[in-house]
Amino acid sequence: MVEKRRTFGTMACGLAAILIVALLVSGCIGNTSKTTTPATTAVTTVSPAATTAIATQATTVPTVAPANTTTTTNGSASSALTGASTGRLTITGSTTVLPIAQAWAEAFMAANKGADVQVSGGGSGVGVQAIGEKTAMIGMSSREVTADELKKYPSMTITPIARDGLSVIVNPQNMVTTLTLSQIRGIYNGTITNWKDVGGADLSIVVIGRDSSSGTRDFISSAVMQKDNFTSSVLEKNSNGAVETGVSTTPGAIGYVGLGYTKDAVKALTLSANGAAVAPSVATVVDGTYPLSRKLYMLTNGPATGIAKDFLDYALSQEGQKVVEDQGFVRI
Repeated sequence: MVEKRRTFGTMACGLAAILIVALLVSGCIGNTSKTTTPATTAVTTVSPAATTAIATQATTVPTVAPANTTTTTNGSASSALTGASTGRLTITGSTTVLPIAQAWAEAFMAANKGADVQVSGGGSGVGVQAIGEKTAMIGMSSREVTADELKKYPSMTITPIARDGLSVIVNPQNMVTTLTLSQIRGIYNGTITNWKDVGGADLSIVVIGRDSSSGTRDFISSAVMQKDNFTSSVLEKNSNGAVETGVSTTPGAIGYVGLGYTKDAVKALTLSANGAAVAPSVATVVDGTYPLSRKLYMLTNGPATGIAKDFLDYALSQEGQKVVEDQGFVRI
């Protein structure tokens, strides 16, 4: 009997202990839920303005300009002065374009150490033929490519790269300052042979011109000669530089050269058109008042690729067109 009472007492103590533990656990759980405050909540409330800003940041992709591009006069060409262009590039043709191309080549090679650019003259006809027959990678021309040439070389691609005014030049000792286009035509077709016939001294006119491969000669033929033939007494030269030298060393001489070749050693005449005498200059070519102006071109066999494309991209860039102006010509 005593043993039963002891067993009952032990069970009662165990139940009491279990009840106490249960109460303690319940109290801890209740206290834990009460200590959780909004300050520790992981969810953040975002204002409408902040939501808009976040959405904008998430959907706006920054625009990054390619490292090797620049704004050009036509807004589309790469400067190509990044050092990435390599290989050999051959350029030939117009001696009017020659000084521009040479200056471009120097800058291009200075920036692209792996590039070798070879530039030579010979005349616009040489440039056209070289591209048509694939003996050069870029041709230079100071005249438009003719319909017959395009028919013969249908893949030829023509890129205007600058503008030019054609200067009519005389020896600095010559007292004549202005000629009309009609008088120039008379001198070059042989009907006017003495400077006194156009207001100058009694001095025979020495007519200097370009050879048959010259685009400058072709331009004079179409813009001035009006289908008249050149006099047989013309002293034909193979470059603008040779014409300039001939005129500067011959008192009675007359010649014609690109605007960039008008140096102090010769005198550029003003041309009378529609009653107004206009001097050849960048400004008068730009405003259209000078009567003998033209575009200058580079030619490729199909659209340019590789180093030829890089070179033309540079030529048309802001940097390249600054070179055009530095050489005395007009940007395209």
